[in-house]
Parts: sequence; structure tokens; C-alpha cells
Amino acid sequence: EVKVKAYSHPLGETSVGFFGAEGLAAAHRRAFPRSLDGAPVLLPVETSSLRRALDHWFDAEGIRPRVVGEVEDSALLKVLGQAGLGLFPAPLAIEEEIRRQYGVKLVGRVDAVKERFYALSVERRIKHPAVLAISEAARSRLFS
Repeated sequence: EVKVKAYSHPLGETSVGFFGAEGLAAAHRRAFPRSLDGAPVLLPVETSSLRRALDHWFDAEGIRPRVVGEVEDSALLKVLGQAGLGLFPAPLAIEEEIRRQYGVKLVGRVDAVKERFYALSVERRIKHPAVLAISEAARSRLFS
């Protein structure tokens, strides 16, 4: 067993959007978020914080999507969504990249659900110049 003391350094938070392949996205964009009721969705696994937040939001809104897949890896989630298997949630801070890289369309925004990002380090205060630069770039460019 290896014990490592790690520190989390908040980088920022962003709202979440639902994305999908063009036809599926177009079919569910108009009455969003009500259109998610019964819609095929790909979601993160139940143990993830994003999934818990989404489940809470679905319950609060009275939305019951048809979960067609639960995926641990966010890149795989996007690839399955790109293939048209279902709508999927992703952070809006990288909306342009998601649309460009996966060829998907934004269905709608869920401002009530936030995804938070952290840098993890073994240092209480980040001192390494490269790590500092990356952290500052994330804070200023993605989460400003």
C-alpha cells in the first residue's frame, strides 16, 4: 500500500450542456430540457459527482431519460455520442472543442448543474513553473 498526501487546487467550474449527433440533437433541441424525458442518454457512472448532480437535476425537473449507457471514461462517452447512440453531458467550458472534435451539436445548457475541475499535487502550494502556468491558463482561459 502506498500512501501519498495530495492537495487539490481549484481551477474553476462550468455549467454542463447536452450534446448529440446532428439528427438526434435536432430532434431534442426544441423543447429542451423537457425533450430529455424518454430520450436516449449516455451518462457517467453513478459514482461520479457529475452523475449525482445530473440525477438530482433530473429528479427536480421530473425528467426521466432512457439511459442507454453508463460510461466511466468521458472520451468514450463522447465517442459513443458521436456515433449517435445517445445524447451526452459535457462541460460547456470546452463546448467549441467538443463540437469540433466530435462533430456533435449542442442540444441545450443546464446551468443548474456544474462540473468542477481541480489540479492535484503533492505540494500544498504549487511551485513548479510549468504546473503554475498550466493552472493559471486553465483558470483564465477556461473558467474566466
